[in-house]
Amino acid sequence: MTAIPVALIDDDDDLRDATRQLLELAGHDVRPFHSAEPALAALDAHFPGVVVTDIRMPGMSGLELFRALSSRDAELPVILMTGHGDIDMAVAALKSGAWDFLAKPFDPDVLLAAVSRAGKARSLVLENRRLRLLAEAATAEELVGNSPAIRHLRATLPMLADADLDVVVEGATGTGKQLLARLIHRQGRRARHRFTVVDCAALPAAAQDALFDAYGTLSRADRGTLFLDNLDRADERLQHRLAQFTERRTVAIDAREPVPVNVRIVAAIDEGGRERVLPALFHRLAAVSLRLPPLAERLEDVPLLAMHFLHAENRGVDRQGASRADVTHLALRRTWPGNVRELEMTVERIALGLGDEAPPATKVPLPDRMRTYERTLILEAISASNGDVARVIDLLGIPRETFYYRVKRLGIDLRAQRER
Repeated sequence: MTAIPVALIDDDDDLRDATRQLLELAGHDVRPFHSAEPALAALDAHFPGVVVTDIRMPGMSGLELFRALSSRDAELPVILMTGHGDIDMAVAALKSGAWDFLAKPFDPDVLLAAVSRAGKARSLVLENRRLRLLAEAATAEELVGNSPAIRHLRATLPMLADADLDVVVEGATGTGKQLLARLIHRQGRRARHRFTVVDCAALPAAAQDALFDAYGTLSRADRGTLFLDNLDRADERLQHRLAQFTERRTVAIDAREPVPVNVRIVAAIDEGGRERVLPALFHRLAAVSLRLPPLAERLEDVPLLAMHFLHAENRGVDRQGASRADVTHLALRRTWPGNVRELEMTVERIALGLGDEAPPATKVPLPDRMRTYERTLILEAISASNGDVARVIDLLGIPRETFYYRVKRLGIDLRAQRER
């Protein structure tokens, strides 16, 4: 049983000592008070536990203590101990927000059960508040999370933004590749100019020709950042033309001299998508290569992300069905078959009062889920073996050729993993 801090207030020394011993034997951390005034002075909105107080006491009564504590923190659980003549008052206090009341003499197990329920609720409330503060501190254009991978990316961004190097961002669908590209743009010297998006997976031949026209998209991206989304899904013709552009950085105006385009390129590819990009194109763009991990590799970020999305949806005002406790409980009890985008959609459903169904499996194709799982197993083996490939292969129980094939297919940088 998790130890719960309990503030116990009772002017009856014998009853207070007996109740304290009962709670301590159950593993709780008890702070006894002989009257309400010192308890009120010691407790504030940050008290992490439960208040158990008698109603009838000299000076400030238990009801007055409850009202004073409630004015500081309406979510602080207060359990009232009452004599038979005080039950009506206790019921009225329940309607005003008291957690529970126990009529004397009460069954010890009833008290322990009430304290346990109240302690769990208090813990959830405080965790919820912590996540909300962190989420509100994050802007809509920020990498949210405290996992090592996200902290590393945040630390890298300021240096990378001003370096003006081309970047390849690798990650599964829905991990936030375009968000990362926008952050690189907005934190760098090109922020005053355009952030231009080209979806390479959805360009017919006619649109490709217009892209490279002197008055086309590439020309308008001059002095700004060009984001090439889904680069690994571009057809071979488009990749060849992009390779030429990345080398020359010019566009043509009819028969005149080519016009230079000063642009920084950030390209996004799917997890393991390097093999679908022409080597000449990939190596020209990958001056810096970044990876956004799936949520399966950073589950510790799920509660903070969920609270961040709830705050964005509600803009500080809870809608029907959008209690922060619901979102926090949801995030803490579930692993996610999808990524950040699926989590955001689920929180949006909660904000609209439509329930919290998990993202349908069709949102994340089975091959993508299997690839994520396989990658996770290999990375864990590399970490456990401190980068010793022979030990990794032994742990995984696969032939050396198979290991190197899978490492290449999944886009795992062995050198980077060893350095970590």
